[in-house]
Amino acid sequence: MQSTSHSFKDNARAAMANPTLQRAMGNMRHGFLAKRLAAIDRLPEFDALRDRARDIKNHALEHLDVYLEAWEAKVVSAGGHVHWARDAEEARRIVLAICQRLDARTVTKGKSMIAEEIALNPFLEANGIVPVETDLGEYIIQIRNESPSHIIAPAIHLVQDQIEQSFREIHTQFDRDRPLVEPRQLVDEARGVLRDKFIAADVGITGANFLVAETGSSIIVTNEGNGDLTQTLTKAHIVVTSLEKIVPTLEDAQTILRVLARSATGQEYSVYTTVSTGPRRPNDLDGPGEYHVVLLDNGRSRMLGTEFQDMLRCIRCGACMNHCPVYATVGGHAYGWVYPGPMGAVLTPSLIGVDEAGHLPNASTFCGKCESVCPMRIPLPKMMRHWREREFERHLSPAAMRWGIAAWAFLAKRPKLYRWVSGLTANVLGLLGRAHGSFRNLPLAGGWTLGRDMPTPQGETFHRAWARRRPRGTHS
Repeated sequence: MQSTSHSFKDNARAAMANPTLQRAMGNMRHGFLAKRLAAIDRLPEFDALRDRARDIKNHALEHLDVYLEAWEAKVVSAGGHVHWARDAEEARRIVLAICQRLDARTVTKGKSMIAEEIALNPFLEANGIVPVETDLGEYIIQIRNESPSHIIAPAIHLVQDQIEQSFREIHTQFDRDRPLVEPRQLVDEARGVLRDKFIAADVGITGANFLVAETGSSIIVTNEGNGDLTQTLTKAHIVVTSLEKIVPTLEDAQTILRVLARSATGQEYSVYTTVSTGPRRPNDLDGPGEYHVVLLDNGRSRMLGTEFQDMLRCIRCGACMNHCPVYATVGGHAYGWVYPGPMGAVLTPSLIGVDEAGHLPNASTFCGKCESVCPMRIPLPKMMRHWREREFERHLSPAAMRWGIAAWAFLAKRPKLYRWVSGLTANVLGLLGRAHGSFRNLPLAGGWTLGRDMPTPQGETFHRAWARRRPRGTHS
């Protein structure tokens, strides 16, 4: 996927000016939040499970080499194959080689953010292989030639009218006057189209929510059953995933599953939790003829041992973006690459560079809601601050911002001068704004006054109030 993260500001302006997108994002702001709260209210031990889930992933990341080697040995012993891919190009080539060896012409796909990350679909198409997305949201955006705007609800940026129009344009084999007003009618039509695709497919490709070192298994969670149909009817099942998905045991995966669906959609569990271990065995009634796992690094190993390692705990639940005021305003496409929202503001610069994605860590109010709802307790605001520091150190941020921060740092290191300057500024602004109570325009504060008024300072500064109220003989 070609990044436009460097154009985030322009993308965001276009998104805010799009009335249809704003209507769609308005629909999102309530469902996910209310359902999550209801689900965790029914589980008193939810916070304890979050702590346990965090510890499991931390342990796995600290011993990543050990668990990946153990997992690979189990995959091989079950008759599967593991392919290690350093980057997106290598991963695409591995998938293509498997498909070409099996003379595949059609590939069905379950929802996979890693497949989006490596831009697998256009690569397969360029090599004569037809990929068919089978998750309903992914199918909708595929027929519209769009990319996902959310990691669990890829078509959340669309409204029903747009989906109906796309179905009528693409599904010309059906009666042109058929009713497509109710969601059930849309689902039934997509199901009818996709069933034939499942039967005809030569290869099935899925992602993985977890890789289990204990058994060599991959686990996916879905609500539609498409993941099962994708992998059980084909010559080969190819799992395209990344190395941080490893967990030590099935019990560990079960612990994290208890916080995953509740955080994502407000369900206790997703409808389907599918554990895959190797290809079809001689006495099995169904299953893939071959089982392959393409394990992608693509910059993740560089995050180990750094201030960004905690990001590798992410389980792609989407809770951070569901609660983010910035994401809820501009949508996912404004972020310009595969991963939107707060998690994308940390992960995207890690994978494609802060030079390209430096706007994203700045696209935050730092309200802290993303961290408070994260089931893996990932300190997202802290890591966004780290990226802002990197951007500042490399002179990638605007010159005016760097000068402003440098001036503030100069004053902050000199408390007496800071108190004098801040007091003088407050007094001057208080006098100038006394007549109106606020400023509609203010030099050096255009970013603030462009969208809101600047209240006139009133009363004494905090430092003066603190000095007056603190007991004698104490020191600040």
